[in-house]
Amino acid sequence: MEPKRHATEKEKNAVEAFMYRYLPYWPLFALLLILAGTAAYMYLHYIAKPVYQISANILIKDEKKGADESKILEALNITSNKTVDNEVEVIQSGELLNEVIDSLHLYAPIFEDGPIVSRSAYTSSPVTIELEYPNNIQDTDRIDFVYNKGNNTVAIEGKMYSLNKWISTPFGVARITRNLNLKTASTNPLYFSLNNPKMVLNSLVTNLRVIAASKLSTVIDLAIMDEVPERGENILNTLIQAYYRSAAKEKNVLAANTLSFIEGRISNVAKELDSIENRLQKFRNQKGVVDLSEQGKLYLQNVGDNDRKMTDINMQLAMLNEVEKYVLSKNNQIGIVPSVVGVKDPLLSSLLQKLYDSQMQYERLKKTIPGGNPAMFSLEAEIDNMRPAILENIQNQRMSLQASKANLNSGTSTYVSMLQTIPQKERELLDISRQQTIKNVAYSFLLQKREEAALTYTAVIPDSKTINFASASLEPISPKKMLVYLTALTLALFIGFGIVSGREHLTNKILFRSDIESLTTIPIVGEVMNIKGGNPIILSNNNNRQLGCIEQFRQLRISSGLNGRHQKNKKILITSSIAGEGKSFISNNLALSLAGSGKKVLLLDFDLRNPKTSALYKLTGEKGISQFLENSKQPLNEIIYHTGNNELYIIPVGFSTINPTELLLNADLENLFEYLDSNFDFIIMDASPIDPIVDAYILSEYADSTLFVIRHGLTTKGMVESLDESNKSGTLKNISIIFNGIKPRGFLNKNYGYGFGYGSKNIYGKKTYKVGSMVNNT
Repeated sequence: MEPKRHATEKEKNAVEAFMYRYLPYWPLFALLLILAGTAAYMYLHYIAKPVYQISANILIKDEKKGADESKILEALNITSNKTVDNEVEVIQSGELLNEVIDSLHLYAPIFEDGPIVSRSAYTSSPVTIELEYPNNIQDTDRIDFVYNKGNNTVAIEGKMYSLNKWISTPFGVARITRNLNLKTASTNPLYFSLNNPKMVLNSLVTNLRVIAASKLSTVIDLAIMDEVPERGENILNTLIQAYYRSAAKEKNVLAANTLSFIEGRISNVAKELDSIENRLQKFRNQKGVVDLSEQGKLYLQNVGDNDRKMTDINMQLAMLNEVEKYVLSKNNQIGIVPSVVGVKDPLLSSLLQKLYDSQMQYERLKKTIPGGNPAMFSLEAEIDNMRPAILENIQNQRMSLQASKANLNSGTSTYVSMLQTIPQKERELLDISRQQTIKNVAYSFLLQKREEAALTYTAVIPDSKTINFASASLEPISPKKMLVYLTALTLALFIGFGIVSGREHLTNKILFRSDIESLTTIPIVGEVMNIKGGNPIILSNNNNRQLGCIEQFRQLRISSGLNGRHQKNKKILITSSIAGEGKSFISNNLALSLAGSGKKVLLLDFDLRNPKTSALYKLTGEKGISQFLENSKQPLNEIIYHTGNNELYIIPVGFSTINPTELLLNADLENLFEYLDSNFDFIIMDASPIDPIVDAYILSEYADSTLFVIRHGLTTKGMVESLDESNKSGTLKNISIIFNGIKPRGFLNKNYGYGFGYGSKNIYGKKTYKVGSMVNNT
């Protein structure tokens, strides 16, 4: 319990010390807080630009994390495999962001002048500025314009321009259009600036955040910070639409290439079919109509089945050759993938689709990731690893098809032998009819594949969908009002603490009692407040002022142990470090206080160079100590004067002397103190300051104790530190300290001083010291 009680008292003392230190300056803190609050209000309403967060979400259909495509789409080879991480890179690619910049004309923002700073006029400008060649923009900070609602014109640099027309301007070919985002037209002056799209892109990339919502989902979160919520929403929505268009365009590459290939094949087969039909027509013109016998019809029926199978095999072999050529191309570029029109093997189709998807990802990443990136190397290695498996599958398919073709050729030979029994004209007709049938089959097959490819091209199903369209936060996320006010008020308090601490601590002067206590072990036996007015004697019979100070001198007597009946500390030397610290003030009033208690007190003015005490009693020029030391026969009763205050007597300095210090070395001084010691209860010596005069050190030999006066705001800390050495060496006997001239702190409240309120260990009435034993009480 005891340690806890001490800790509580320590905390209480720390709080009290803090309050005593800063509470007197409460008007300063109040003023600073008012100024800080006003500055924060001005900043929030006239300078700071509120920033909103705009967010959106899209779902990516990833076969590794999401749902599969329908079986119909799989049959049409429309599906494609995507990874969320790659799509994140694609969404924030420069290609899509540049499309957003161009679509929303972000390179030409419009502003309106405000009381202090300009603000965006995205929703308050009646018009927008569009440039035909934005990449040629030269950065321009301000171009003023005025919109004339009456005739729908805009004045720029003194010239009038119509809306919705491409016009030649000093800053390039531009078009001024109505602002579709206008809410309320601004009445303030308007201007626009021009920024290079590359700079706008950098700014957009900095503010844009695109991340996967989690590792287990295929949701992508998009967010952007903007001072205009509507602009932020338009940016995200436009970016999402640009992403969808880009994805659809890439998916259509395969269908477009396939259509191109099929169209070429159809054109060739159509020409061959036309040639055969012309040959058939020519044959009929020359030979006339020839009827086929039952045997001929049977031949066409049997050989037709074989021919259709042979055509299919030849088509597959041709496609395998095309696929092999495609796989061996080694350039990772997206080309014509023939799997969709000829290859029937599902494994090979799957391998080709994966190859195409990887190549498509490679193309997309090239637009967002610089060369040499590990992700690019990884994807290249993946593509290269697919090639051997595809080539091996092609070889197996080719061998199987060639075996089937050999069997069909064997069967066809049997049917051909039947032609030998058929007349010549009929044989020629059968041959032409057979060729026509083969080409018709091929033509029909190609037409069917073209329809499938066209369906793939037109029925592109998005691999992504929007979960939440762009939406701005209701409140700005920056600046936070409470944080701004809190920061301003905290800063005001720190400035106040800094002013007070700097004023009171960044000095080598003694300001606080705690300063003295930290620099020396010599006890402080009294504190005397600063006295205003011309009369330094405040304890006289005719002075009722400064009752508080009177009480302080009474307390000084108690703290110094000067109230006892059997006093051993009769001779008290009072000195200071330099002139002006109040030693004469302390000497006179302490002597008056002792005399007022019924003691017979003698005040000796030993400040031979600056005899303020003698002047105080108008004894300048009268006989005094100087005359006694120069002439020991000088009667003492002629140099001792009654002050008129109780039992207080004084020996003045006397006439001026040439060498005061040498005078104090006179042996008659000892005789003087022997006489005075037997005739007075207390002897108060008002000595010269110790810097740079040694008079006080000489007089210390005759003193029982020393009261060293330290004045608030005048005595240096270095001088206080040197007192310990004087005390240890005995050059000054039994030193005690009086803290003099303590002033009220702060502006209004005079109850807070620099004295016992700050670090004092010896509050009046709590502990007393006997002057003669001060050295031992540390």
